[in-house]
Amino acid sequence: MNTGVAKLDERSRKRLQGVHPKLVRLINDFAASGGTTFLVTEGLRSPDRQRELVQAGASRTMASKHLTGRAVDLAVLVGSEIRWDWPLYAKLGKELKAFAAERGVAIIWGGDWKTFRDGPHFQLGDNE
Repeated sequence: MNTGVAKLDERSRKRLQGVHPKLVRLINDFAASGGTTFLVTEGLRSPDRQRELVQAGASRTMASKHLTGRAVDLAVLVGSEIRWDWPLYAKLGKELKAFAAERGVAIIWGGDWKTFRDGPHFQLGDNE
């Protein structure tokens, strides 16, 4: 099976260190699938990093799935440029959710949250 490791850059692979193996496998396989091109911006976070993000307003909880390696943040690439346009994340969310469902992996996309929508955020479902 193609793990897609060659499709992610070195920085993205490093940012997957400490992330749950099921989520790493999903992200690697998705990267190799030819869908939306992305970078991994964050995986496992320390409590200090999470606290910084809460204080900056970039997160609202100290109970983030990033603290246990069950979440990743992805940044969409257009060419070689990171883009933050919402339609790109809506597309990525739709693609990655469908890809995960085909593989029987339950994921939650932050873009589906009713408050504090978080387009770059993907986490394993509670039963994974």
